[in-house]
Amino acid sequence: MAAKTYTDFDRERFVPETHSSTRSDFARDRGRLLHSSALRRLAAKTQVLSPTAGLDFARNRLTHSLEVAQIGRELANRLGLDADVVETACLAHDLGHPPFGHNGEKALSEWATECGGFEGNAQSFRLLVRLEPKVVDTNGVPRGLNLTRTSLLASIKYPWSAETPDIDPSGRAKFGVYADDQDVFEWARQGLPPRRLTIEAEIMDFSDDVAYSVHDFEDAIVNGYLDPAAVASEKDRRDILHDMATWVGTASPDSLVAAWERLASVPGWVSSFQPSRAQLASLKNLTSTLIGRFALTASVETIDGLESLRVPSETRDEIALLKGLVAVHVMSHTARQPIYHHQRDVLKALATALAKDPLLMDAVFQADYMAATTDSGRQRVVVDQVASLTDQSAMSLYERLGLS
Repeated sequence: MAAKTYTDFDRERFVPETHSSTRSDFARDRGRLLHSSALRRLAAKTQVLSPTAGLDFARNRLTHSLEVAQIGRELANRLGLDADVVETACLAHDLGHPPFGHNGEKALSEWATECGGFEGNAQSFRLLVRLEPKVVDTNGVPRGLNLTRTSLLASIKYPWSAETPDIDPSGRAKFGVYADDQDVFEWARQGLPPRRLTIEAEIMDFSDDVAYSVHDFEDAIVNGYLDPAAVASEKDRRDILHDMATWVGTASPDSLVAAWERLASVPGWVSSFQPSRAQLASLKNLTSTLIGRFALTASVETIDGLESLRVPSETRDEIALLKGLVAVHVMSHTARQPIYHHQRDVLKALATALAKDPLLMDAVFQADYMAATTDSGRQRVVVDQVASLTDQSAMSLYERLGLS
């Protein structure tokens, strides 16, 4: 397809800037992400298995984000979009995740109900537009990395707030912005239909799904949580499909069976695994095959005058199947439930302790706390501090404060 043309409106920043270098605005956005402290912290945050678990070769949030960025960049180049924009969004998509991955997200969401809850995607946006130190406006208000409108939009996976009507009556819906950050959100979203993702954001989201499904599947096999031989059993297949029902979204059991059969016929599919260099190489080649299989099905179509990413339902079913397999064998594993319970207790205890004694927080968060004028604002600062911790620093602080 023809390369997309980007305008001055697309390159606009919330706080106007002037530069003397010849780098493009979008390349500058990518550089800001690469040099951010928030990105570095992801090296010590859980992807599926915590970096504190002793598995120094398992993926963490940083390695995952780099892999997502690689997939996204190649997709952008193939589809005629700016690769720097998509790579920036891919690098940014997990910045807001707290310690212990989605388990930690659940804990903070429960603790932060009085200040608007916690959501990893909204926290990522907050880091980009407020918390990550780079730009301060003329009123002295921190404006985060001050990315261009297009790069910022590309990073927004859920373009609505928690207060948006009908997003999920259960109250468990994901959302992309807190009330505090609504001004920059509305500035960025000018002219876009409600809830509509940009094409670059859709590519970021799809790249995340591809990387998450394939690489976590690989890690689950290598670390012994998922036995390919057991997965190949017809009886075990029925049981696993039943167990993964809550993890695979809208995919039907019949579509998952069909996806299973298609994947089992992929050249190089691993039906058994014993640690050896040869089998590790075979598994690595399978991940490459699957990434290419999924990515090459994506195309661009126009819906209501806006470009949108089209991914066949068969591809989405295959991705859902791999995600479900990992969920059943790792995240739902009975032996891991006490670990998850303890991790949630750690974060809630830390948040409670910091709220009681703000001087325990890092200096920059202490200043934010003193500047806050409402109870909910001060609670939000506590959440910002806890979410910024890595798995290791959260556990260390928990032990140092004698909360165990």
